[in-house]
Amino acid sequence: MSSIRSVPTLDDVAKSAGVSTATVSRCLNSPGQVVESTRLRVMRAVEELGYTPNFGARVMAAKRTFTVGAIIPTMENAIFARGLQAFQEELHSRNYTLLVASSAYRPEIEEEQIRALVARGADGLLLIGHDRDPSLREYLRRQNVPALVAWTVSADTPQPSVGFDNRAAMRAMTDEVLKLGHKRVGVISAISTGNDRVRQRIEGIRDAMQANGFDPDTLAITETAYGIENGAEAFDLLMRAEPRPTVLICGNDVLAVGALRRARERGLDVPGDVSITGFDDMELARIVTPALTTVGVPHREMGRIAARELIDMIENDSPGSTVELKTVLKMRESLSVPKP
Repeated sequence: MSSIRSVPTLDDVAKSAGVSTATVSRCLNSPGQVVESTRLRVMRAVEELGYTPNFGARVMAAKRTFTVGAIIPTMENAIFARGLQAFQEELHSRNYTLLVASSAYRPEIEEEQIRALVARGADGLLLIGHDRDPSLREYLRRQNVPALVAWTVSADTPQPSVGFDNRAAMRAMTDEVLKLGHKRVGVISAISTGNDRVRQRIEGIRDAMQANGFDPDTLAITETAYGIENGAEAFDLLMRAEPRPTVLICGNDVLAVGALRRARERGLDVPGDVSITGFDDMELARIVTPALTTVGVPHREMGRIAARELIDMIENDSPGSTVELKTVLKMRESLSVPKP
């Protein structure tokens, strides 16, 4: 008859390591408060015994689940991966677990996921952008679940956020484009419906056009879904115009790389025949030929700070604060003065 293997307990670890159960708890939950030699002895006992902390007991004691939910628009866009990695690393250092969901840019799916994560006991939520029904903010307030917005900052909403000014960043890029002498500007943009970051970038281009004496209403804009092939198809559409644009300002690096690829396929020189710019400064922007002029976004810094701010909101019942980070123009070979 086979015997039933007993599950190791906190007491078992304490006895094996020769310490109190309180010391074991500190080693697992606040390792920085324990002498290194003691911590190593306890962790060796944890490993040898195969001990797993009782999650339910921890939840009951702290009245928290130590989980944070993040709902991103898509898992296909690498820009979210870099920020979320730093977000997760910071959460892990504070003994929180991250649950990630994707809304596919559909507000009804995002609402379902917000409610599902709250139902599963998420202590706080990271959301992307401010575009959502105000009733959801009210729902989270009633549930006493703090939510922090990332990838943008806005003076138009009281909800705390960690991110950057998309409008100002794209205006700075467009200012540089126009200073080089470009007068015929085309724009390849992501879909703006339900996406405040995209709309702000388009408004930044319009702001620069207006400030430099151009009529922003003459701006040729093509909106398309995220993807290299979509950027290529948008390039074809915009380059049919007569006279055709001398520069294409793209709302993200992936669309810009698609445009670069199509230009090469058509035998056009970049930037000799047409300049192309992006936004995000993904690794892709640095390895394509020519290297892509783009807007550098501090994704990892944003993720780290967002985690710290959200944990502060959870643990200290803080209302949260808005932190604006700076973007940097990355001037590379895909942008130059237009041909006369």
